Amino acid sequence: MSFFQGKILLNLIIKLLNRPSIYWSNYEIRSSLQISDFVDLLLEPIKSSNYTYRTKLGLHEALINAVTHGNKLDPHKSIRVRRIITPNWCVWQIQDRGNGLEINKRVYKLPKDISSFNGRGLYIINECFDDIRWSNKGNRLQVALKR
Repeated sequence: MSFFQGKILLNLIIKLLNRPSIYWSNYEIRSSLQISDFVDLLLEPIKSSNYTYRTKLGLHEALINAVTHGNKLDPHKSIRVRRIITPNWCVWQIQDRGNGLEINKRVYKLPKDISSFNGRGLYIINECFDDIRWSNKGNRLQVALKR
């Protein structure tokens, strides 16, 4: 190996070692409305964030929506969550076993009847995160918080 080739190889190794770290965690829980401890687990890497309360509220709402609307409160179905932590983003992907939410029903507004018991979930989620994306099927929601 020539000196030039060795220098190229050394630079490649240095670039690989200096890559930003990305941490992935996968979870699966049974459908239940008892999710507070699970939300705390999902928030462990960002406990010191100034946005912990709003993030906890948004994750809680997203999980409750998955259990209630996606899995129809069926305790035999599960929710899968992937947590991805990068130097710039905290990302959570929440997937239920339902048929998905249609595109035209992905509305991030408060209900017209403010005293209604339903209809605030997507609005709350939208207010709590910096980025929201849906799978084509509509049964996986990705929410992200800029660090």
